[in-house]
Amino acid sequence: MFDRDLWREIFQSINMNRTRSVLSGFTVAFAISLFAILFGVVNGLVNTFDTAFVDDAANSIFINSGQTSKAHKGLQAGRQIQFTNEDYEYIKDEFGDKVQFITARIYRNVNASFRNEKNSYSVRAVHPDHQYLENTKVEYGRYINQLDVDNKTKVVVIGRLVEEDLFLKTTAIGKYINLNGIQYKVVGVFSDDGGDNEERLIYMPVSTAQQIYGNNDYIDQINLTYNPSMNFDQAIGFSTALTRKLKDRFAVSQNDQRAIRVRNLANESKAINQMTGGLGVMVLVIGFGTLIAGIVGISNMMIFIVKERTKEIGIRKALGASPKSIVLIILLESILVTVIAGFVGLLIGMTVVEFAGPMLEKYFIKDPSVSLNVVVAATITLIVAGGIAGYLPAKKASKIKPIVALRND
Repeated sequence: MFDRDLWREIFQSINMNRTRSVLSGFTVAFAISLFAILFGVVNGLVNTFDTAFVDDAANSIFINSGQTSKAHKGLQAGRQIQFTNEDYEYIKDEFGDKVQFITARIYRNVNASFRNEKNSYSVRAVHPDHQYLENTKVEYGRYINQLDVDNKTKVVVIGRLVEEDLFLKTTAIGKYINLNGIQYKVVGVFSDDGGDNEERLIYMPVSTAQQIYGNNDYIDQINLTYNPSMNFDQAIGFSTALTRKLKDRFAVSQNDQRAIRVRNLANESKAINQMTGGLGVMVLVIGFGTLIAGIVGISNMMIFIVKERTKEIGIRKALGASPKSIVLIILLESILVTVIAGFVGLLIGMTVVEFAGPMLEKYFIKDPSVSLNVVVAATITLIVAGGIAGYLPAKKASKIKPIVALRND
């Protein structure tokens, strides 16, 4: 296997037949590079979908209220639906085993200041579970807790960029921030993968906001996460039942799409999984089709090579070469060409994916990447195929009698 003369002979054969070797290698390199590019594009699409929901739990359900668009049970259309604390508690009690985390939301805009620094921000009044729905990361300090809600405490958790804007080089923890003329103690600073807008938010206890902004028990939105043990179909069925019961609770027609709107990320996740799964199958079909084309190309080329070298094989056998040595030299030549071409194709494919990445973002393909394991497996498949492609005709040729081989035209 490591005979210097043997390898010298193999390289001499490749060098003497450059065109043949280049054509054989081109088929393999093209197959591997196309395979890598296709997988990179699909991974980029998957990354785009993942980024779209990066700041929300994947099993989130968002419940919003609006105005009725249809008359129902003697009630006129145009009626405003208003959620309250009772509705929040109703969902917790009615669907307790199907709900993982749940929070209400109240939205307000405030003018915030600390010493001489001022700016405007959005406030979200929430329950403690909100941290897990938004995948909020507390950098230091703490988040809103149940005691804050029970005692209507004037505390806030601020985004990382709020701290940078107002507190400059001073830590915000333990300081008091002025929101529309009312002092709140900063108990935590958070970061969020959702981007700058998410990190310029301020969170406070929902009960505190209800007392200060209206002295009522109104809430703007109810968010929850369903039990993660549910599959997509079960989660969709849950949100359908939830919607139906809420519409009955508010005397809303089941056909009214505006009064109570329930958005379940399971619907979107299922659609995305189906689409990416379809893309994956399509890429596999195209990719394996390309690999098969490469295998066929190598096979045809090796059959031609063996036929071309029939007289040479006859001379070798006449001089005493064993069938095994004849098979080995042709087999190694086939594998060597396939390995070199496969490596070149792998480099080309990964380079194209790397450099095309920034340009593909405008087509909603984010950070395309190639799984090295997948491409290496494809390359190994071609190498094995190249070996088989060389072995079969070489084995057949090695059985030809020298006198027959020497007479071959």
